[in-house]
Amino acid sequence: MRVCPEGLFVEPGGFFIDHVRAVERAVVTHGHSDHARPGHRHVLATEGTLAIMRQRLGDGAGQGRQALGYGEAIRIGDTTVRLAPAGHVLGSAQVVVEFGGSRVVVSGDYKRTFDRTCAPFEPVPCDVFVTEATFGLPVFRHPPDLGEVEKLLHSMTVFPERSHVVGVYALGKCQRLITLLRAAGYERPIYLHGALTPICDLYRGFGVELGELRPATVAAKEELKGALVLAPPGAIADRWARRLSDPVVAMASGWMRVRQRARQRGVELPLVISDHADWDELCRTLDEVGAPEVWVTHGREEALVHHARSRGIRARALALVGFEEEGA
Repeated sequence: MRVCPEGLFVEPGGFFIDHVRAVERAVVTHGHSDHARPGHRHVLATEGTLAIMRQRLGDGAGQGRQALGYGEAIRIGDTTVRLAPAGHVLGSAQVVVEFGGSRVVVSGDYKRTFDRTCAPFEPVPCDVFVTEATFGLPVFRHPPDLGEVEKLLHSMTVFPERSHVVGVYALGKCQRLITLLRAAGYERPIYLHGALTPICDLYRGFGVELGELRPATVAAKEELKGALVLAPPGAIADRWARRLSDPVVAMASGWMRVRQRARQRGVELPLVISDHADWDELCRTLDEVGAPEVWVTHGREEALVHHARSRGIRARALALVGFEEEGA
């Protein structure tokens, strides 16, 4: 496997993994825009990821698209490739590549906490593990999801006359927060910014129950008093939010652990709900996959590299470009 600045190239198979530029053949781990780029000629991914790419990219989702189910194996060049669940969002996968008696696993983005909207992460023993490290610092230890949802529901009880608008990423975080709220017993309609509706409809098509959802854009201001409204992070601070009734501004993200980020975004109610592994989960994953060599990318690389080396693991930072924090 060769490391390019924009991604990983598997030479014996002749394909790239999550390459940021259009290539002849790409294997895509999941549908977030920093991993699923437009213009590839051939794309291999799970059915869920391909559906998300068609929804978001249209004709740019790849000239030829091939779905591969979890656990199914396919020969590409001189390699055997299969996909394992990553637990990040619907359809997210780790790429398992076998060649010459060795196994390399590329994690993509992943989390280890339970999520009703996607298949849970599956540790795959390997010789080389390429792991993300979005929250690869010891300060990032995510609290239980239920406690964060209870904070939101408690605020709605304390301020029943105010709208509560929560900034959520359209793919993954929105649907996950909805299922967490439903599991906590919240049965009232949830209002959505129009940009969130298409992916919610797609999730429903894959059997994810979301309960009653209503468009926030056409709702009367009086109807939104005391209501729960979900919107993209960028929308909660612009003119769109002015129609809400004295809104309590919340944000659901692992970055809400950093108080300065919450203040910069004008967030009154930070909710630490992340779709990425935290520090403890990253370290536990290294133990479980048992790889003697680890490559770290996509985030706070140095701390995890240091931790791995302290455990006797050969580790290096890849510093790939083009990966952002969508879905954090």
